[in-house]
Amino acid sequence: MAAECRVLSYTVHKWSSFSSSYLPENILVDKPNDQSSRWSSESNYPPQFLILKVERPAIVQSITFGKYEKTHVCNLKKFKVFGGMNEENMTELLSSGLKNDYNKETFTLKHKIDEQMFPCRFIKIVPLLSWGPSFNFSIWFVEINGIDDPDIVQPCLHWYSKYREQEAIRLCLKHFRQHNYTEAFESLQKKTRIALEHPMLTELHDKLVLKGDFDGSEELIEKAVNDGLFSQYISQQEYKPQWNQIIPKSIKGDSDDSRPGMRGGHQMVIDVQSETVYLFGGWDGTQDLADFWAYSVRENQWICISRDTEKENGPSARSCHKMCIDTQRRQIYTLGRYLDSSVRNSKSLKSDFYRYDIDTNTWSLLSEDTAADGGPKLVFDHQMCMDSEKHMIYTFGGRILTCNGNVDDSRASEPQFSGLFAFDCHTQTWKLLREDSCNAGPEDIQSRIGHCMLFHSKNRCLYVFGGQRSKTYLNDFFSYDVDSDHVEIISDGTKKDSGMGK
Repeated sequence: MAAECRVLSYTVHKWSSFSSSYLPENILVDKPNDQSSRWSSESNYPPQFLILKVERPAIVQSITFGKYEKTHVCNLKKFKVFGGMNEENMTELLSSGLKNDYNKETFTLKHKIDEQMFPCRFIKIVPLLSWGPSFNFSIWFVEINGIDDPDIVQPCLHWYSKYREQEAIRLCLKHFRQHNYTEAFESLQKKTRIALEHPMLTELHDKLVLKGDFDGSEELIEKAVNDGLFSQYISQQEYKPQWNQIIPKSIKGDSDDSRPGMRGGHQMVIDVQSETVYLFGGWDGTQDLADFWAYSVRENQWICISRDTEKENGPSARSCHKMCIDTQRRQIYTLGRYLDSSVRNSKSLKSDFYRYDIDTNTWSLLSEDTAADGGPKLVFDHQMCMDSEKHMIYTFGGRILTCNGNVDDSRASEPQFSGLFAFDCHTQTWKLLREDSCNAGPEDIQSRIGHCMLFHSKNRCLYVFGGQRSKTYLNDFFSYDVDSDHVEIISDGTKKDSGMGK
């Protein structure tokens, strides 16, 4: 039943209110540079809504919201969309929110029940929250897309009418059984031949409610688990971590010298082949640390490799740096650190870059200043990933440190973020892959801090999730193909994607 999805014609049928010249009909025209070309509610007290009437019944598949050319406090931070064949009986099609920017956003609407498409004649948009507290709601432009071919819609309309009739009968069956109207229940079920529920639930009701057979009920539930009847429900539940404390063995009794002390802003990497965890640096509350430790998973024991790596031609004490490990060549790389504004100067702000060889237990200084070599400036809270096969390192994001905590005079009030860089370990050269972008386009990469980044060696993609940019917390999830320089937005962080928490 393939059909072309197209823009659907509609009229603004009803509205809750409007203010001044911000008429509901304004949403029919896309004028992003005209601040008055919008519908604005008279207040932000619920219920506020717009009801759109499609020219003829259609399978409404998506809705697009246009915006003003600048951020605006009246943009919808949260909203819902309902749809149905009449105004009194509508189904929720979407619950989401808009980003407070100037880019159009398109959302997929629920248009199937049990894998069967259903038609709508009316679409109701219900604003719930604006980006500015206590501000009225504004919608600048709305476009709806779907299928209105009668050859497609009419069979769906007949199915939907039959579906609603079946649901009404099932509600009657449920009511009769709940009130023990056994004769009416059996008569209606026999006449219509409509099943109230899954046969297992009917059997459970018989054993538990009618017979009080608790043992038989438990056996039935166990059988349902084994048959996979709960699998879909379980797959939709949030994961809950289960933590187990690791208490390492001590080679010197209970001495604190036999294990790392408490700290934050440190870094750890794991060599999965030797089952060894390496820990370097951090902040103990009073000073940065330069100690270097190895934890054997097999032996459940810490070993201090170095109390001060700087004395062994390694990196100085630091925190908020990043490390990555090349498990094939058994080498560890470290880049970046945080410096307090009181100690920042042209010399201290140089971004050094070190490599540690596990087999020879030696440090090598790869660069005194990566920025001078075409790499990133001194950054903290960035991310690093290793491509062992190609012997490449990728670093993305992080806050750029500058003298006295300030940035260039031209952007004195804004923080600077580092872009996406690649380091070729063979040639020891840096390459800038992507500069930081302030835009949120489909091929743009917004730099950030506090994000997660992983490299998938088989499909050769970097995966980036979340983070923070200035005062904005990001919840997007995207991949970057290191070979084709292509960005794929897996989730933009605004829709209710499966498994994506806020």
